Amino acid sequence: MTRDPAPDAAADTAGAGPGCDEDGPALVVPEAIRRAIRDRAREGDPEEICGILGGTFGPERSRVRSQYSATNVAETPRTRYRIDPEEQLERFERLEARDEEIVGFYHSHPRGPARPSETDIDAATWTDRSYLIVSLDPFAVRSWRWRAETGGGAPAGTAGDDSEAADGGYFERERLRTE
Repeated sequence: MTRDPAPDAAADTAGAGPGCDEDGPALVVPEAIRRAIRDRAREGDPEEICGILGGTFGPERSRVRSQYSATNVAETPRTRYRIDPEEQLERFERLEARDEEIVGFYHSHPRGPARPSETDIDAATWTDRSYLIVSLDPFAVRSWRWRAETGGGAPAGTAGDDSEAADGGYFERERLRTE
């Protein structure tokens, strides 16, 4: 399930977009990193691209300092993404060595909206982390926080039906700020 006060496809890619709560969660992304992710999504088309965001993590506000691209090893990379597990571990070690935290993850939707798909909901596991999504058609960049209704900070489970995770987890749209 997603909680998006502004479900329209036309996103304000630099700011909060209509309907976003100014007191809600926020992700701050340097313009150069946002541009690099966008360009990589365009180069990867028609397949989804993916990667990891490093920086300073907070459950309500995170700041990206770096992005670590990864190989999409999904069986159907045109409609799914899965970060290569070995690369994921290597990227986690690299950002830890740089004294960064895992801020979240990014991927593209070459032919879909910049909102979590049912597959994204099924696969979400990192509570309070950001999931930045780049849509190419129509073009938009949005970010979402994975929330676990059960609290406790443990990774959320998988979806129990076609709209909500079994433990009540959901994506909450967050303000995306560029600097």
